[in-house]
Amino acid sequence: MNRTDALHVVKESITQVVPDADLAALGPDDAFRDALEMDSLDFLSYIELLGERTGVRIDDADAPRLTTLSGSADFLVAHAP
Repeated sequence: MNRTDALHVVKESITQVVPDADLAALGPDDAFRDALEMDSLDFLSYIELLGERTGVRIDDADAPRLTTLSGSADFLVAHAP
């Protein structure tokens, strides 16, 4: 998986959890959880969806690395099968 594909999956996953998310207003290093007002259940749903869509195992300890668009994409690229 390349970074462009990873970023696309990240954005689609966020949009599925938060349908009215304005991703255009987010910078690559903005903490989207706060910006999009995602509660802990929304964030957990995002992480589960990301794992399901990519086949990447995401442990609880990995969650802090998945709070920005850039961090999420980098994580997927590094861990994609």
